[in-house]
Amino acid sequence: MSSPALRMPEVPVLVGRTGELDALIDAVLHPPAVALVEGEAGIGKTRLIHEAVRNPAVRDRVILLGSCHPLREPFPYGPVFDLLRQLGDDPAELIDRHPSNARGSALKPARTLNPVCGALRPYLPELAAMLPPAPEPLHDPRASRHRLFRAVRALLEAVGPTVMVVEDLHWSDDGTRDLLRFLVADPPPELSVVLSYRREDLAAPGLPLGSAYRSGPDVTAVLIPLYPLGLHEVRCLCAGIRGGGEVVGEFAAEVHRRTAGIPFVVEEVVRALPEPAAGAEQDPELAALAEMAVPALLQEASAEQMSRLSPAAVAAVRAASVLQTPSEEDVIAAVMQAPSVGAAASARAGAAGADPAAAIGEALDAHVLYEWDDRYGFRHALAQQAVYQSLPGQDRRRLHGQVVDVLQRRDPQPLRHLAHHARMAGRPALWRQYAEAAAAAAREMGDVALAVEVLEELLSDGRLGRDDRARIAVELSRDAVVGLSRTRVSGLLRSIVNDAQLPDGVRGEIRLNLGLLMSNQQGRYSEGRVDTELAVEELRDRPELAARGMAALAMPSWGDHPHHVYQRWIELAEESSDRAADPGVRIAVRANRLSLMMSAGDPDVWHQVDAMIEAAGPGAADGTTRQIARACCNFADTATVTGHYAEARRLREIGRRLAARCGASFFEGLVEGTSLRLDWYAGAWEGLADRARDTLDVVQGISGIAADAHLVLGFLASAAGEWDTAATELDAAGLADPANAPAPILAAAGGAKIRLLLARGAVDAARAEANRGIERIRRKAIWAWSGDLAPMAVRALVNGGQVGPAESFVAELADGIAGRDAPLAAAALHACRGIIAVARGQHTEAVAAFTDARAAYRDLDQPYMAARIEEAIYRCQLPAGDEEVAHGLLMLADRFAELGAVRDAARCRQALRSNRVTPPSRRGRRGYGDELSPREREVARMVATGHTNREIADVLYLSPRTVEQHVARVLRKLNVSSRSEVSLSDNDSLIPSAG
Repeated sequence: MSSPALRMPEVPVLVGRTGELDALIDAVLHPPAVALVEGEAGIGKTRLIHEAVRNPAVRDRVILLGSCHPLREPFPYGPVFDLLRQLGDDPAELIDRHPSNARGSALKPARTLNPVCGALRPYLPELAAMLPPAPEPLHDPRASRHRLFRAVRALLEAVGPTVMVVEDLHWSDDGTRDLLRFLVADPPPELSVVLSYRREDLAAPGLPLGSAYRSGPDVTAVLIPLYPLGLHEVRCLCAGIRGGGEVVGEFAAEVHRRTAGIPFVVEEVVRALPEPAAGAEQDPELAALAEMAVPALLQEASAEQMSRLSPAAVAAVRAASVLQTPSEEDVIAAVMQAPSVGAAASARAGAAGADPAAAIGEALDAHVLYEWDDRYGFRHALAQQAVYQSLPGQDRRRLHGQVVDVLQRRDPQPLRHLAHHARMAGRPALWRQYAEAAAAAAREMGDVALAVEVLEELLSDGRLGRDDRARIAVELSRDAVVGLSRTRVSGLLRSIVNDAQLPDGVRGEIRLNLGLLMSNQQGRYSEGRVDTELAVEELRDRPELAARGMAALAMPSWGDHPHHVYQRWIELAEESSDRAADPGVRIAVRANRLSLMMSAGDPDVWHQVDAMIEAAGPGAADGTTRQIARACCNFADTATVTGHYAEARRLREIGRRLAARCGASFFEGLVEGTSLRLDWYAGAWEGLADRARDTLDVVQGISGIAADAHLVLGFLASAAGEWDTAATELDAAGLADPANAPAPILAAAGGAKIRLLLARGAVDAARAEANRGIERIRRKAIWAWSGDLAPMAVRALVNGGQVGPAESFVAELADGIAGRDAPLAAAALHACRGIIAVARGQHTEAVAAFTDARAAYRDLDQPYMAARIEEAIYRCQLPAGDEEVAHGLLMLADRFAELGAVRDAARCRQALRSNRVTPPSRRGRRGYGDELSPREREVARMVATGHTNREIADVLYLSPRTVEQHVARVLRKLNVSSRSEVSLSDNDSLIPSAG
């Protein structure tokens, strides 16, 4: 389909991009596809994309072109909506582009479109005739956003074969990046998405969509980086720009030196040079090139272009530079009339009485301005900046003021633009007015990130009075604690709460939100807790907010305080909430009370939880339902920690269902970390690592959820024997900064870290880690959280010769969970007793304890831990040489392998070999079968001691190729994937080393 962007004046030839063009066309022709075109300013991203979509092989597809701009409106997703509007430009042309649609339009009729497409009606009135009726509005902005995303995807799917281009992604807003990430994660079958960006200007370095994403296995994905042109390519480009003919090598070399081979700058420099006289040598061009002020990218080239424009066109370009984004002709015309002084005065004088359309047309002909869908602006931001920076300061302020006067008459008013121009015009009161209005509009649209950005900019202005500063800080703190905020926000809020002249109630609210922000988002638990405690004191006259702070302090995952400290905080929260008028506050406090009870293994908590859930019946208010949905998400997390997996799944689903009822779909994100851990425990490991990484991409460091994902990745790496990866992930889960980690996650990560330290033979370090974990549990006195830590902690103490301290810890554990409903800790207690018995040489007692532990883990539906306990049973019995035991251990190795625990599988087979036990063959013996041959044992020993293949070949008088074959068989028979795993240790099992 046609697009104004396709009619942009361009260099007549594409130089030096054959491979990149072929790759892009190939990707577009194999949908679903995602192509990323990466390169610095002026490198030719736009030209490459336009060349690809003009290719005859691509012309049977609908082409939708959009771009991002450096200044965002409060209305998010603008670039995507702009390109979708093109679907209504020319239905007849769309018929030609999608001949398979016999109804005469690329879109299905409204009656056959997915009903969710109706959500686009308010945003795409141009397509109203094609879209279904608008659905009922949702109260929660996040639910509305998700439905909007689905609607965009459904509409694109209905169009058929489509190429969707979004350029300059580095200028995109958070909402646009979220929408594009949603699309590329699972694009419609016939959609090809092409995204271009400057890597150096991305908001998140290396992440064009704001966070990492993973395309599905059926998606064609390609990254196409563009680099500066070489000397030969610059010479060809110069020839193409000049209309053919020979270009002297010296001239091309000088152009290449001055432009660094950036195609856009080459074009601008060459076009700025005068045409050589007929028959003249090219030496005059070299002289002109040497004399001209060569741009630092575009400054001097822009000045040369501007010098060729009439005064009226200069005024139009300068007005466009102040407007910053492509603007309509009438807006540019109005800004051209601003009173000017200094260097711009002559331009205005020449513009007086001039036809704005003719002036803009002249700027278009000179390639200074470009047409973008009936709006006019610069091809590149650097070109805009070059013109803008050439204006005297007084003229810039006057022009910005004129823009404000023009935009104020718009309906609706572009609030974000107005705030920017009011600020640049030196009108602080008007700036604050429009900035606060822009933040409110963004908040209403669910774009909390934009609201935070606008208020953050306002709050950074030192001219704000104390009252305005405090009021804006309260708004910023409320938004920041809901959205994903940056470190700068906490710094601004910190500077404000330090103002001693603020009223306590105002300071308390800001400080409370600051404390929650640092604890929940930034992982700074210690600092956040101090702020929350101070906020509670400052909120003594605002009981509802005080109760909220006290209830947060009662959540035991924060800090390492004893249980009675959290108990006291929840009691204070209950007292304060009794004075609160808002019933939602009382429900929130009650939910945290039940979470605390569940953490401690209180057996009476479950019927109270059910009673709370019943309160969220069909007639419950949205506020009540929302609070109970949040509570169920927290309950599911706590139930997972204590081993109530069935209850955790039930509560998770109830929370999701209640969230859907009240439109709070964002709660699903809160339970994703819990879901990851539940699937780990259940042995549902297929695809789990990818899900955990995807979660990390989505949450972008939100501490609690990120800790869950890192923990599961650490668990998976440990099971695979990938110790370096495991250590990295476990440290990220919290071990690297235990003071700021969720306590239950810290205990689980500690258990896994002990295992990998033992496997590496670092017994002292393992014992030290065990003692740290034990001390944390002992201090907090929430023994129900010790399930993942206790067995490996006892294993480390025993292996370090500290059987007595291990027995003391086991006794404390038994006392701590006596009378408590803590099934995971109870199963761990049986395992600990078995480990102690082995250390005492009491193998009969050990088998009995391990048997009880295996039954407990099976009841929990923890297949991996049940299998590890079963291995411990077999290893107690293996020295007797029982063939049935050997067969059982071999079968267990197969179960480990099926689960994905390749390290455990290899260890079981190694145990059979170490004890010289040969299990019965299952397929009949062929040669050495699964056993290493004598030669393979020699190779294995040398691999284990670090010899290379060449060194092994030299010692054994073998060819390198033969050694390669032996090493491959060794790895296969030992069921390991790398040479470093050939020397296996039993240290990560549950059985202590001899002696």
